[in-house]
Amino acid sequence: MKIKVFIERENIKKDIEIKPDARIIDLLKLLKINPVTVIVSKNKKIVVEETPINSKDRIEIYSVVSGG
Repeated sequence: MKIKVFIERENIKKDIEIKPDARIIDLLKLLKINPVTVIVSKNKKIVVEETPINSKDRIEIYSVVSGG
């Protein structure tokens, strides 16, 4: 299935082909993104790595920034 993904770090939108029973963690592995370094939203709601994805979802991946 195809999903729409926005990656804030690269400021790009991509259509990604992923298996039908995919979860957020599967998407991050496919994109080679360390899950500890990002926050992921699905349809404008923050989600965890085990959240399932379907073709109608809009996924946004934001880099975690910390400072002191």
